[in-house]
Amino acid sequence: MEVVDRDSQFPIVTRDRRPDALGDFNLLSDEIVCSILNLLSPRDVARLACASSVMYILCNEEPLWMNLCLSKENRQFQYKGSWKRTTLDGLQVMSKCEDPCKKPLQFDGFNSLFLYKRLYRCYTQLDGFAFDQGNVERKTDLSQEEFFHQYDGLKPVLVSGLADTWAARKTWTPEQLLEKYGDTSFRISQRSANKISMKLKDYVSYIQEQHDEDPLYIFDDKFGEVAPDLLKDYSVPHLFPDDYFDVLDSDLRPPYRWLIIGPERSGASWHVDPALTSAWNTLLCGRKRWALYPPGRVPLGVTVHVNDEDGDVDIETPSSLQWWLDFYPLLADEDKPIECTQLPGETIYVPTGWWHCVLNLETTIAVTQNYVNSKNFEYVCLDMAPGYQHKGVCRAGLLALSESILEENGKLSIDDNLSSSELVRKEKRVKVDDEMEDLSGEGVTNGSDLEFSYDINFLTMFLDKNIDHYNSLWSTSNCIGQRELRDWLWKLWIGKPGLRDLIWKGACIALNTNKWSKCMVELCSSHNISLPANEEKFPVGTGSNPVYLVGDNVVKIFVEDGLQASLHALGTELEFYNLMQKSESTLKNHVPTILASGIVCLENGVYNITPWNGKGVPDVIANHSIVREAFPDTEYPFGIWSKKQFEYKKAGMPLDELVSSGGHSNTWPYIITKRCKGKIFAELRDELSWDEVSDLASFLGKQLHDLHVLPVTPLNNLSYLQIEKKLEIDNSLKENLTENVDIPEASKVFFTILNRKKKDVTNRLTKWGYPIPSTLIEKVHEYLPNNFMELHSLFKNENGSFEVRNCCSWIHTDIMDDNIHLEQSYIESSNACTVNSDINGSSNGKKITWRPSYIYDFSNMSLGDPILDVIPIHLDIFRGDLQLLKKLFESYGHPFGKRTSLVNGSIVRRISYLAMCYCIIHEENILGAIFGTRKELRTVNSWEGVEEAVWGDLNNYF
Repeated sequence: MEVVDRDSQFPIVTRDRRPDALGDFNLLSDEIVCSILNLLSPRDVARLACASSVMYILCNEEPLWMNLCLSKENRQFQYKGSWKRTTLDGLQVMSKCEDPCKKPLQFDGFNSLFLYKRLYRCYTQLDGFAFDQGNVERKTDLSQEEFFHQYDGLKPVLVSGLADTWAARKTWTPEQLLEKYGDTSFRISQRSANKISMKLKDYVSYIQEQHDEDPLYIFDDKFGEVAPDLLKDYSVPHLFPDDYFDVLDSDLRPPYRWLIIGPERSGASWHVDPALTSAWNTLLCGRKRWALYPPGRVPLGVTVHVNDEDGDVDIETPSSLQWWLDFYPLLADEDKPIECTQLPGETIYVPTGWWHCVLNLETTIAVTQNYVNSKNFEYVCLDMAPGYQHKGVCRAGLLALSESILEENGKLSIDDNLSSSELVRKEKRVKVDDEMEDLSGEGVTNGSDLEFSYDINFLTMFLDKNIDHYNSLWSTSNCIGQRELRDWLWKLWIGKPGLRDLIWKGACIALNTNKWSKCMVELCSSHNISLPANEEKFPVGTGSNPVYLVGDNVVKIFVEDGLQASLHALGTELEFYNLMQKSESTLKNHVPTILASGIVCLENGVYNITPWNGKGVPDVIANHSIVREAFPDTEYPFGIWSKKQFEYKKAGMPLDELVSSGGHSNTWPYIITKRCKGKIFAELRDELSWDEVSDLASFLGKQLHDLHVLPVTPLNNLSYLQIEKKLEIDNSLKENLTENVDIPEASKVFFTILNRKKKDVTNRLTKWGYPIPSTLIEKVHEYLPNNFMELHSLFKNENGSFEVRNCCSWIHTDIMDDNIHLEQSYIESSNACTVNSDINGSSNGKKITWRPSYIYDFSNMSLGDPILDVIPIHLDIFRGDLQLLKKLFESYGHPFGKRTSLVNGSIVRRISYLAMCYCIIHEENILGAIFGTRKELRTVNSWEGVEEAVWGDLNNYF
């Protein structure tokens, strides 16, 4: 490097600092070094800044400190003039680490084009950008019919006049919003996985001070909850009357509306809207620049990653500003996107599947909503269908396909083997940096003659034909969960009968309903049941198996977790029913009657049905490898003890391996029960009186007691030895116990499974992720016991030996709001009237009330601690109501088991600790439900704090 001395006119050579200052890091580019620094903690970055002059420069970059600051989760903050100051202030070390009057150090001999470009973007002003009106079609006074036929689902359009009557046109200005909502906290755009919010007054202060290349902007889907008056200031434009997600309760539907406030240079980088929904966006203040590409055409500079295991799609994209400055100028005219500048009062429509990028040219305020209607419904169902290949094609077109799929003649091999093993790829990266072919249906790609078409019939060809839609890993990119999807489609089927042809098409894509419908026809014919009526041919409920209501019958096909799990589910249920019917328990009066059961097998397009009552090994699976896991010498070879073996085997599997272990099968167990009159609790919850819900709590307490005292199928020593060999039970079970301990064989199996589940708990919780706090996941092994035997009381028997009690009874494990049935009854009413009423009304002088009658779905039956049955009841049915929990315990008749005895001189742990441990190691995401509904617990920094908040009151009853 040369520097000229103006006095002497002789060049002065300045050495390059980089090699000596960075050492071996000198081999890496500045961009890579900066990426590495993002992985460090603020304290480590501060220390590294002292290592050398160049490290000092790199470690004091504002974008670095912005990322470090935003990596802290679930908190509010105030911007302190710089991101470094803001970060240090959050760490409460500002006064110790920085002198406000100290000037930054200056060094010569170092140049970085990467840092210069980033600095340039931070201070770029966009008021001089000379964008024209663009080439997006503009319309005024567009009719709904014209929009439906010419634009809906087809192409973007910019419409003026739709917001002319909104109050927001006058009141949504920075000044007026600040005056009314200055102390209201709004969510900030997601630059990380953590949730961040700012008070509006702090955010306005930030946008006035900041010089960020990609500024934070308010992107709040909960603005209607924190500022409900804002919802009164606008209405959905008449062009978008339908949103099929509106049949879901507000707490179950995916995010769909956002308040957007952003300064100059902020914006949304390239993306396709979630779930392939369509969207409208109305601008109230400022100017926005839009760029759009047709479906399947990946913009220059964007990389699409498709996870082969669950279909999750990740997009690597430059910021909106960086794309406009660095990539847009490289495009030939024919490769440029569709563009427009949106002005206040204008509404832009973005169709399903279209790539779009938005850059705010000045401070803007807007509102946007995503929606599902008849034009994109099938696409939304496609996006949530299991598998990975079709998700990549929906976003990246044919570039998402490997060369092996495209034949040399340019024709696609589409058959049932499309997703066979040779197509499985652990990491598929679809890159478009050099090619900008038109994939909108008119061009070709990768030298193939096959045209890409964003038509639903074309896209569904890429679905995995072998995957079981009820038995697959759910993509984390899906906008709703598996249960919510089934609930959504069922509610549409019932609530919108005029759309059933369309709903059926979408359900065939998402749930493969056509396959199960054909199976149902064969089952009905085999058992002389009338064929399903039109409204009955759709599976009901949110469970993990297809269930049908046909006349007076309920037909359930077991598919969850594969054939082996399904056989154990039905085998155990049938064993339990048989045991219960032989007992004197009144529980049998509250369990639906079994009419038939068996196994259905699909071979060469023909369904073969074999009756099976759970006893013996049916011929249809006699030669199957899973028979080796059964107890062939017992009456119920796939009953409870075979199931416990299977539970142990599953307990040590990671989530993805657990799903894949289910495998693909064309054989399914089934059960037919008598249909009960009335409704499930989930449908009645919000309409029942307190007395009715209180009666339900007492009912559940009585039925739980009868369930838990049923005799357990005995496990003799010989059978236990057989299990012990397969379970590899070790001597660690007896650690920390006194010498004279009599542990029943059933309890040994139970404790072994619990300890095995504990080993993989960190990976499981990490896989589930948000909203489970990462800080708690890191502490989970410190909280859990070394051995689960420690959690159970030991009682002295008449011989003076210690024995375990109340830890291994029959348990339902899944008593939730959709497994409780209620029927109408009539009682004398003092205020009788003659008006009929469905809920709590009166009829002919009698008051109508709802009383619990049946408990459903015993396929998850197991053996274990009775406390496990309290968990779903308290969290799902009671929703944490302690009065209802007290009612349940009073009706139960006696405690679940006193746990105050001594083990090695120490008091056995509290019952709340036991319940919390069960929640942590549960195979279902119980913690996700807890932290999802109890948001205040996300900031608790210890498991003890969560335990006390959720289960502390249990200690009052034991």
